[in-house]
Amino acid sequence: MGDTIRRADKISRGAGFFLASAALLLMGGIADAATYKGAAVHIGKGTARIVVKTDKSGKPSSVAVVMTPAAMNGLPTELNKKTAEGSWVYPLPMPKLGPKTGYTHVMIDWNPHGHPPPHVYTVPHFDFHFYGISSAAVRKVSFTGPKDPATKVSNAALVPPDYKVIPETAVNEMGVHAIDLTAPEFHGKPFTATFIYGYNKGQMIFVEPMVTLAYLNTKPNLTLPVKTPAQYSRAGYYPTNYSVRYDKHSKAYMVALGGLKHWAGK
Repeated sequence: MGDTIRRADKISRGAGFFLASAALLLMGGIADAATYKGAAVHIGKGTARIVVKTDKSGKPSSVAVVMTPAAMNGLPTELNKKTAEGSWVYPLPMPKLGPKTGYTHVMIDWNPHGHPPPHVYTVPHFDFHFYGISSAAVRKVSFTGPKDPATKVSNAALVPPDYKVIPETAVNEMGVHAIDLTAPEFHGKPFTATFIYGYNKGQMIFVEPMVTLAYLNTKPNLTLPVKTPAQYSRAGYYPTNYSVRYDKHSKAYMVALGGLKHWAGK
């Protein structure tokens, strides 16, 4: 009789655990990490898309641009006469499902001849602009020149350590750029990959890994820390590292924002 009671008690406890687990699942207390994919966009002879991954709590853990190997081939070699710096522009939409990341879209700029400054970034490369403002707002970004007040960032808390906002880097329908003055490409090393911040009218509007085509073709496996500011201009998930790598299993190139930390705003 005692064994029967003990077995019944074990069954009861097991059923209770099952019901509690089911309740937690329904309430979102237990979840699996998830992956959300945006629509693929043609680039070169391949495609690129945004992929957002979450942790088990449902929070974003990375936001990446994923490119097929064929995207490295068939890219334009001439300058685009319709853009300020001759770049070819490929807008990528965010996934329709998944958590809010603070990013509205990614704009890939393919620069077949690079862009200024000379002898630093004047090699074929991609700019990956992760924007926190809408496409319509990006189209309204404009500057009259380096002395335009829109190129200034008066709040020093928005600029990371070692970075400097360079008014001469202001580009219409893009923003003005802050560069890391300690980056290897400014100290005699060839440019391979670097990390940029972008602004307009004193507000941070994008973060930007830049990567050369030659470096991507080496099928790298690079992860570097990102120098972060004390503040951001809008709520979102911001990187503490970024990666440039080729995944041999999925046969894809990935340029990812990682180590995401949430900024809730002031």
